[in-house]
Amino acid sequence: MSSENPQQIDAPPLTEEIAPGTATDPPVGSTDVATVTVDGATIDVAAGATLLDAIKAVETDDYVPALCSYDRQEIGPRSECRTCMVETDEHGVVPACSFPAEDGLTVQTGAADAAEARDVNLDLVLSDHNLRCTTCGKNGRCELQDAAIEQDVEEPRYGVLDDRDEYEPIDDSSSFIQIDRNKCILCNRCVEACNDVQVEGVLRMEGSGQDTRIGFQSDAETMEESTCVSCGHCVTVCPTGSLVEKGIEDATTIPLPGFTQKNSVGKTDESTGTSKGPMTPKKRTEHTPETPTTEMIDSPTDDGISSDTWSDDQSGGDWL
Repeated sequence: MSSENPQQIDAPPLTEEIAPGTATDPPVGSTDVATVTVDGATIDVAAGATLLDAIKAVETDDYVPALCSYDRQEIGPRSECRTCMVETDEHGVVPACSFPAEDGLTVQTGAADAAEARDVNLDLVLSDHNLRCTTCGKNGRCELQDAAIEQDVEEPRYGVLDDRDEYEPIDDSSSFIQIDRNKCILCNRCVEACNDVQVEGVLRMEGSGQDTRIGFQSDAETMEESTCVSCGHCVTVCPTGSLVEKGIEDATTIPLPGFTQKNSVGKTDESTGTSKGPMTPKKRTEHTPETPTTEMIDSPTDDGISSDTWSDDQSGGDWL
């Protein structure tokens, strides 16, 4: 094994002196222009393209969802959900979102092994998701819901979240963003948008195995307590209803008597009502005047003899 260090990829600049929480994704596409055959259709793709790019450019035999893929702003691909598996003659079954479009490659989306892999992985994602779509703010505009409808999923083969009674509280503490981790598919899009695009260093993946979840780099418990600047970028890239803009979290829900988004989960972290302004705590501290301290000074008396007196504020001005 070579002792040389692998080629280093420049990471984006950081703020808040906090690690970004996600590695800058290495290039995964082809290095040169390539000709790829997808389900019998031959297509030329540009350098840097993946098999998913080629698949999107043709009419395929089977539907190929890619829930963790986001083809804008250099977010991903991460190959987290594995719902985009396809079969190649040369390499077998591979994830289309992160496999380079090599020249001469032949791809089959309808191959039995690839179709089964997509179905199994989609069911695994659904089994760990709150499927109460009627109370979700993304109902009708959710990528996971679209994939399930396209694949004619009636009930995930591995059960549903309701069977395990393991709901996490809805984080409704922020004035701008609501988090429902029960709908999170761990695609990592929001983490990358926060760290590698907006470069705010707020979100991170934490935990391991079935305890993996979206958390905060500041170790805060709620969004309100975090260093979030409420830019909303994480909301725009979330494929499900895990991150929703406040004010429209109930916009597409179907009202049922006694059954709402919040009581469908049962627990909610509400706001404390404390306003922290548009800045992160660190930046706010840097812009807040120091609290004046009480100090002892020497001042002359009328008879010319110095005496010790107390002064609370030498500036004479107002302070907050």
